Amino acid sequence: MTASASRPRPARRALDELSLPIDVSLLDRLAVGEPDWLTADRKAAFDAWSRLPGESNLLYTPYIDLRAAQLEGATVAVDAPSGTADARGLPPDADGVIEITDGRLTTLALSDGATPASIGLRLLHDDLDAVRDDLIAQDRLAADDKFAQLTRALWSHGVLVDVPAGVSVDKPIVVRWALGEADRATFTRTLVRVGDGASATIVEEFVPAPGSDPAASQAFFGGTMEVTVGDRASLQIASLQELPAHVVALEHRVADIGEGASLHWALAQLGGRLVRSRVDNRLIGDRSSVEQVEIVFGSDEQLFDLTSFTTHIGKDTTGNLLSKAALLETSRTYLKGLITIERSAHGTDSFLGEFGMNLSKAARSVAIPSLEIDQPDCRRAMHSSSVGPIDETQLFYLESRGIPPDEARKIIVLGFLEPVVARVPLASAQDRLRELLEEKWIAGTDGVTGEAAA
Repeated sequence: MTASASRPRPARRALDELSLPIDVSLLDRLAVGEPDWLTADRKAAFDAWSRLPGESNLLYTPYIDLRAAQLEGATVAVDAPSGTADARGLPPDADGVIEITDGRLTTLALSDGATPASIGLRLLHDDLDAVRDDLIAQDRLAADDKFAQLTRALWSHGVLVDVPAGVSVDKPIVVRWALGEADRATFTRTLVRVGDGASATIVEEFVPAPGSDPAASQAFFGGTMEVTVGDRASLQIASLQELPAHVVALEHRVADIGEGASLHWALAQLGGRLVRSRVDNRLIGDRSSVEQVEIVFGSDEQLFDLTSFTTHIGKDTTGNLLSKAALLETSRTYLKGLITIERSAHGTDSFLGEFGMNLSKAARSVAIPSLEIDQPDCRRAMHSSSVGPIDETQLFYLESRGIPPDEARKIIVLGFLEPVVARVPLASAQDRLRELLEEKWIAGTDGVTGEAAA
C-alpha cells in the first residue's frame, strides 16, 4: 500500500506579523509634491518600523495576535483625499464636521456660530508647513511602537482640528472616517490642538463606507489622533468605532496635557475583524488630569487588543482609567495598561481598572494592569481587574423583581457598558451607540437562552 502524498501546509505566520504588503518604494510615491522635511521624516519612521518588534513591552509579548489579518492582496493608498466637500452635512447638534470616505473628502462644514477664526478644521495637506512641528516632533508618536511608526511613514490622509487660545466651542466637532473598500489600506493622522484656556468637544466616528461589503476581501485602516491640550484648557473626545466586519484597524492616540488642563476620553469599540488600539496619555503640566473610559462589545470571532499607557510627569496630577469588555460567542480581548509615575510627579492620584465579562464559554478576556512607581509621594496609585461571567447575584436580584432571565442579562450587560455611552457628548451619536449595542446584543444572543448566554 502506497502512502499518500503529504498535503502542503499553509505558511505559518508569527503572532505579530502583519500580512499587509509593504515596500520602501511607497515612500517615493508619497513624496511626490511634498516638502523635503516630510520625506525625511517618513524615511526615519520607515527605518524604525523595519527594525522594531511587533510588541516591544515584554509584559505583553504573549498577548498580540495579528493572524486574523488577511491583507495579502491589499494596496496602500498614497494619494491625498480628493473630491469636492459638501457643506450641507452638518449635524444640527454640532459646530463642525469633516468626513473622508475611502480617500474622498465628502463633507466639510462649520456652523454659523463657528467661524474659521474660532475653529480650524481642514485637511493637513492644505498647508503642511503650518503643522510641520506637530508632524515631525520626535516624541509625538511612541518611538517603540512598530505600527505607530508605520502610520507615521505611510500616512496619506490627515485632518487638523485647531481651537485657538481662549476660545470655547459650544457644540461638538465631528471627525468621521467612512471605510470599507476591499483591498484598500488607508493610513491617516489627525492632529488636535487646543490652545491655553480653550475648551472643545470632539466626536470621532469610524463608520462603514456606502456600499462596503463585510463579505469582501479585507480592508485596512491605520490611524492616529495626536492631541495637545494647552494650559488650563479642557477637551472631551468621544470615539465610536462601528467598522464593517472585514476591516482590520490599528489605532494610536497620544495626548500631551498642560498645566491645570483636563482631557476626557470615551472610546467605544464595536466593529471590525481585528482591532488594535493604543492610547498614550502624558500628564506634563502640574495639576493636569485625564479620564479615560473604553468599552468593547465583541461577537463572532472578533479580536480587540487594547493598551493604555499613562505617564505622570507634573505635580499633583490625576489619572482615572477604566476599560471594560463584554464578549459574545468566540470573541477575544486583551486589556493591557501601564501607569508610570516619574520621580518628578509628587502628589499623583492614579487608578487603572480593567474588567472583562465573558458571555459565552468560548469567549476569552485577558486583563493585565500594572504600575511603575518612581515617586512614592503619591495620593493614590492603584489598579484593579477581574474577568468572569455575569454576576449570578445580580441576575438573582433582577429575576426576583419579576424580570425574565434573558432580559435581566441584557440589562446587566448594557449597564456594564453604559459608562462610555453616558459620556458621548453628541446626542445623536449617543442614541446611535445605544442602538448599536442593542442590535449587537440581539444578533449575538439570537436563539441563545439561559446558561448558554451566560
